[in-house]
Formats: sequence, structure tokens, C-alpha cells
Amino acid sequence: MKDNVNISGFEHMPSPGEIKREIQISAKHRAAVVSFRRTVADILDGVDMRLLAMVGPCSIHDIEGATEFANRLNELAGELADDLFIVMRVYFEKPRGAAGWKGLINDPFLDDTFRIEQGVRVARKFLAYLARMGLPAATEALDPVVPQYIGDLISWTVIGQRASESNAHRSLASGLSTPVGFKNAPNPGGVETAISGIRTASRPNAFLGIDENGSLCVCRTRGNSCTHVVLRGDGAPNYGSFSITSTEQALAEAGLPRRIVVDCSHGNSKLDPGRQAEVLDDVMKQIENGNRSIVGFMLESYLEWGSQPMRRDRDRMEPGVSVTDPCIDWETTERILRDAARRFAEVKDSF
Repeated sequence: MKDNVNISGFEHMPSPGEIKREIQISAKHRAAVVSFRRTVADILDGVDMRLLAMVGPCSIHDIEGATEFANRLNELAGELADDLFIVMRVYFEKPRGAAGWKGLINDPFLDDTFRIEQGVRVARKFLAYLARMGLPAATEALDPVVPQYIGDLISWTVIGQRASESNAHRSLASGLSTPVGFKNAPNPGGVETAISGIRTASRPNAFLGIDENGSLCVCRTRGNSCTHVVLRGDGAPNYGSFSITSTEQALAEAGLPRRIVVDCSHGNSKLDPGRQAEVLDDVMKQIENGNRSIVGFMLESYLEWGSQPMRRDRDRMEPGVSVTDPCIDWETTERILRDAARRFAEVKDSF
């Protein structure tokens, strides 16, 4: 009987070590990424009295547009650094419950050719650019092999709602070097599922993966103590005070720190970018009223408003517009981040 009947071919993939030697960062910039991770952990622990702000496109598909966005965001991050620690969303992999584009690493040319080798190179080059600039990067972990190629350049990671109840992703999170957020799962017990993921990820685990040389191995983990919940809504929004209080209680009952990040997009905005500002306004009101469990927020933001369909003719696509979830534009991003920083500055001394 023939094996692999549905595999059409095998292609060589350079090892993580080969890609890293090809696209290197200096010891100085490697230390900067480690410092970014420590800052995120200190904010989660209440040592650093700032708010986390994960800001950027739903997905990275156009490096030129992403570079312009990064340059703008980095300048703004410097201006607001006393109150916000801004991390750029750099999502190269997209979870798909049905057919659709799987992200720049899987399909860098947006044409179903799946040139993964080139996708990894493009992703690492962009992350190296951010590291040299001094802008931290956030991403979603999907494929357990990919962190070996780009994980040394990531400062914060999220496990998405579909993967939150996956044992494979919980094990992966337990071995990641970054703080990790677990999104609530798409079911009525979604927050409890995220909390279960946090508890699993905090303990030693083992999973099949690859090492620096690309050899198959058993990856044994120490466990990740720097984990937290990300509320992204589902059938209904879950950013309001009732949902926050309920999540606080669930974390306390599980013996876990009360660390909550609110995703202002997805189910909390019903994928209407215009509602993201409303969600953030509500979050800031809760902080102004004394909430100390909300440690950060996430915005889906790009250069231009909304989203566009993907086209095989790239020349027909609008620059700076998302090809996945609709985003707020740069002007809105700048306005609401400045407002959040101002409001937080007025109350943080009372913490």
C-alpha cells in the first residue's frame, strides 16, 4: 500500500539556523527584543505603570505599506512612551476555518503558489527591520515550526480563539520566550477555555517540533508563567464592566493573576472598524473608574480605512488597505491613541 497518497510532493526547506544566518540581527538588537519582552512582563505584573497597546493591521500582506505604517507608529510610540507601551501587530499567519488566504508566510505572493520558503524570508526581514528601528512586534502563533524561524524577533504572542482549546497550541505557548495571551474561545465557556489554556501553558510540556538545524525533535518546555486572557468577544461583546468583572472572578477562582487585555476589534466591534474607538472609550472609562485588571488593548489599524478583496493582479489593489479584517485608518489610530494616553496619564498616579 502506498503511503502519502494525498501528498503531491516534498520540497526542501532551509533550517531555522540557515535562515537566521542569512538574515541576522546584531547582539544589540537581540538584547532590545529581550528588553521589550521584559517590559511587557513588567506591565502585566504591575511593575511598569503603563498600558500595553498592540496596534497594527489584521494581517501583513504588503511590506511597503507595512513599513510606512511601522515608521509612523514608531514615531508616535516615542511621543506616548510615558503612558503607553506600543507594540506593532505583525501577523504573518492567518487561521482559516474555511478556504482563504493563509497569510504572508504561507502564500507571500497572494496567488496560491505557497512559496513558504520565501514567505519566511520576507517575514524575518521585516521583523529585523522593526528590531533595528526599536519597535516591538506582536504576532499570533499558529504553526509550531514557525517560531524557530522568527520567534527571536517577537515580543508578544497571542493564541487565537480557534487555537485556544488546542492542546498543541497550549504546549507551544508553554515553550515560547514571549509573554502569551490566550483569546476567549468561540463558545459560551470561552473565557474558561482561555483560562484552561493558561494553566496548561504554565506547566512543563512536550511536543514534536524542529531544532535550530531543522532536525525533528521532542521539544521539552519549562512552562510559561507570563500568560494572560485576551477578550475578543464572540456572539456578543465581552469588553463591558460585567464581562471584565466576570473574567476577574474566573481568574481569581483559578488562582491566576488578574491580567486582561481587551481586543477592540473582532467580536467586540462586530468587525465594524468604526466601533473600535467606542470599545476603547469604554475600556478607558473602566480604568478611570478604578479598574486595575485591564493591562492593555488591541487595535486593528492600517494606513487606510476598511478592507479590500484580494486580486491576482496586484496593481489593481489599493495600497495601505487590509486584505483581511477591516481596519481603522492612521488618522483615527493616532487620535484615539493620543486620547488613551492622555486619559491614562491623568489616573495612573492613583494606582
